[in-house]
Amino acid sequence: MVLGFEDDMIISASRRTDIPTYYSEWFLKRIKAGYVYVRNPMNPHQVSQINLSPEVVDGIVFWTKNPTPMLDRLVELNNYMYYFQFTLNSYGVDVEENIPNKSKVVIPAFQRLSDSIGPDRVIWRYDPIFLSKVYTVDYHIRYFEELAKRLSPYTKKCTISFLDLYRNTEKNIAILAPDELSMERQTQLAKTIAEIAHSYGLRIDTCAEEIDLSQYGIEHAKCIDDRLFSQLLQCPLEIKKDKNQRLGCGCVESVDIGAYNTCRNGCKYCYANYSGKAVCMNSRNHNPDSPLLIGQIGSDDEIKERKMFSYKTNQIQFDLL
Repeated sequence: MVLGFEDDMIISASRRTDIPTYYSEWFLKRIKAGYVYVRNPMNPHQVSQINLSPEVVDGIVFWTKNPTPMLDRLVELNNYMYYFQFTLNSYGVDVEENIPNKSKVVIPAFQRLSDSIGPDRVIWRYDPIFLSKVYTVDYHIRYFEELAKRLSPYTKKCTISFLDLYRNTEKNIAILAPDELSMERQTQLAKTIAEIAHSYGLRIDTCAEEIDLSQYGIEHAKCIDDRLFSQLLQCPLEIKKDKNQRLGCGCVESVDIGAYNTCRNGCKYCYANYSGKAVCMNSRNHNPDSPLLIGQIGSDDEIKERKMFSYKTNQIQFDLL
């Protein structure tokens, strides 16, 4: 039985997993099919059918650390407006276990992506920031500047955040012995990072941080950003703030089509992976031809079709940002 209810029209792909790196084949097949199934993380037998038609999808936000598998297939997204949240940190394999070499693979992928879709549509994320005996304040400052130098011609903005220790992340990152990040240390590090970013012509903002750093030219981010989509589409969007995110999050409403415990990047700070065993099991159960990211529809599943609608106001707007 398929039921229906209304929902919003920005697709997030995805806060829960790295779809461009590991599931781009599946995603592009779902784009061609025009719909996708998403399990409710809190009620796995409740499945939403999401319309992916370009007539109703106002935009797509991709979250990735390595979009290389998608780079030769971006033409398949020509009917959609989209941008990338691209995380590129200075950590080694002790923190980001399965991220390929930054200089040889990731930075060139960032640059190539920007050359393909433009610097406005590639947001550099340097997050989350944590400190340890290895990853000191001086370390972050030195490598942030190196990355800013190499990325600044290919992006307009950098988003930073500081590590939040959820129960699962606290367990996974304990081996790295992170130092306490007091508000004073956060402020001082953010101030220096902002100075570096501004020196390379980059805007800078913070993701889901309540601390006010505006005196240093640091804004609060909207990672799912109606303002950016309005500018890119040249059409105003009227979207409410996402009430399901953290208090300090500025994102507008979106539909996330990913699944937890499916990302194989192996980042110690990740909040979306609870168990390495679960990631391996889910990865084995991925079928690129399935409407679901993981597994198949079962006899106990109830599918609800979301009645999707566009947020476009159908008015041309020129000065949006």
